[in-house]
Amino acid sequence: MQFNTFADVVAFMESFNNLEKKGTDHYTTRTYRLDRMFKLLGHLGNPERDFKTIHVAGSKGKGSTASFLAAGLQALGYKTGLYLSPHLVDYRERFTLCGTFFDDDTLVSAGCELAQRLSDFRFSDQWGEIAPTTFELYTCYAFLLFSRTGCQWAVIETGLGGRLDATNTILPVASVLCPIELEHTAILGDTIAKIALEKAKIIKPGVPCFIAKQNPDAREVFLQEAVSQHSKAYFLDEETTDINGMTTALGQRVDIRWADGTDTALTLDMLGEVQADNCALALLTLQKLGLYRHCVTEPAMERNWLPGRMQRLDASRPLYLDGAHTVQSLRHLFRSFGELYGREGNTVIYGALHDKDHLHMVQEVLCQFDNIIISTPGTYKASDIGKLYELFQEQARLLNRRKDIRLIPSANDALRQALDRTPQGKAVLACGSFYLAGEIKKAYDGLQEDHAGTGA
Repeated sequence: MQFNTFADVVAFMESFNNLEKKGTDHYTTRTYRLDRMFKLLGHLGNPERDFKTIHVAGSKGKGSTASFLAAGLQALGYKTGLYLSPHLVDYRERFTLCGTFFDDDTLVSAGCELAQRLSDFRFSDQWGEIAPTTFELYTCYAFLLFSRTGCQWAVIETGLGGRLDATNTILPVASVLCPIELEHTAILGDTIAKIALEKAKIIKPGVPCFIAKQNPDAREVFLQEAVSQHSKAYFLDEETTDINGMTTALGQRVDIRWADGTDTALTLDMLGEVQADNCALALLTLQKLGLYRHCVTEPAMERNWLPGRMQRLDASRPLYLDGAHTVQSLRHLFRSFGELYGREGNTVIYGALHDKDHLHMVQEVLCQFDNIIISTPGTYKASDIGKLYELFQEQARLLNRRKDIRLIPSANDALRQALDRTPQGKAVLACGSFYLAGEIKKAYDGLQEDHAGTGA
């Protein structure tokens, strides 16, 4: 099979079983498994063995932490691949050279190779033949890209969980575990401990693991897994005595006091108080692996950036995009946003997918914003913004708070109204889902094109 454009490659991948787009009723041991992925990689010549890897899992912060790790490796002169999911606007965001897109010829030729090799791949179980999933193919595609372009390192973020995630077919140099929250409970389990156990399975025998600040239940699970795997565990809360972050107009101020008494002071381009811990976890990992040089690594961390992480877009009013979609991540985001703009007068554009902790997330939003617009977080995954709007109205009454809550399904209309109704000196924040942030980014780009066309 031959492709002419990267869009052709994406269309081919999406023709398979895309579990990212489906609900939890599609979760079965027939679809979530590793034996099919191992066989597929073998059929492709095991491209994942052609470079060293660091594996990153967790509920929140794993994409940012992975990007900090990749930036540190790239700064040392290593050609470094970075595999992330989901994407904000462009599928190319998922597989990059440390955040830089591969050129179109490379993307297309790797896609052609994958499709050609798949033509004679077969996998069967007791129910018959079953094809790879879309995420498995994207993972293989990333490995092929990194191998074909001579990457020396790659930082690999898990998709869902860890134990049965398609990325859990690598043998990494290090395993990194970011904070655990209740998420995807129908698949990963309904307690922190159960979810942590799924994530813990990226810890490999004899391979060191690096663990963020955790809920005590998660911490205990990770410790026990590390012991059973004879893995040296480095806990961020033991390796540091203090980590502080402050969001400023100039960047995210980060101050780290290490357990040995040394200090690290950074000003990150990537905003948000959570980035202090994410950056510290990446620094700890690189330091212990002997992949750290102060004068090289830290400037690279400061310049590192990812879309959709408290990303500021210039508009008639300051506009920020963030993929925060859990209770804790919203709390962190709102504190950082408040450090810049206070609480009064700002507008939030909010949308969340079907499988989230809607009640507690809605309560967080209501505590921080009086002007609230509910909008559609795209069509990639299921959502019900009508019910979400009703929940906002119900909780506002229970809290006895007067709020201006509007249901505006169209991202274009939601953005225009948000910018129009927000006073000078205040800002608009879009959050609740990466998919919503992506829709607002598209709407913003369209608005800029309209302004350019009219000379406004």
